[in-house]
Amino acid sequence: MIRKFEKNDIDSVMQIWKDENIKAHEFISKEFWESNYNNVKESLPNAEIYVYILEEKIVGFIGLNNNYIEGIFVGTNNQCKGIGSSLLDKAKEKRNSLTLKVYQKNKNAINFYRKNDFVIENKDIDESTNEIEYTMIWNKFLYHEWKDKKI
Repeated sequence: MIRKFEKNDIDSVMQIWKDENIKAHEFISKEFWESNYNNVKESLPNAEIYVYILEEKIVGFIGLNNNYIEGIFVGTNNQCKGIGSSLLDKAKEKRNSLTLKVYQKNKNAINFYRKNDFVIENKDIDESTNEIEYTMIWNKFLYHEWKDKKI
């Protein structure tokens, strides 16, 4: 089940955020994520967040800032079960286009977003980590035009 974030969800959401960032970004120091923890925790409630509940426990979430995906996070034990795709579909229901940034070295995330109809728009350097990151976009109308042409 997907529902909107509630204030008392913060600790569960932040635990997933920290654990999964450290795991998915082995090329960035654990200290980087730990040092950003409090800033993210303070700003998180300002975003539009949806949590995925499984057996009465938060196992994943998506954070949106207008049409920008701040992140999709699913706990390790619940990955590859369609939870990330369900959260992304929730965001797609509410918007005509979405944008996000993903590190070039995070191949799993890039493959996930490509599988979900995102394309790489450009490449930059993240100044806080000095890592190459891609900007990826999804557009409901362009995707449907492309999809119609392939049929």
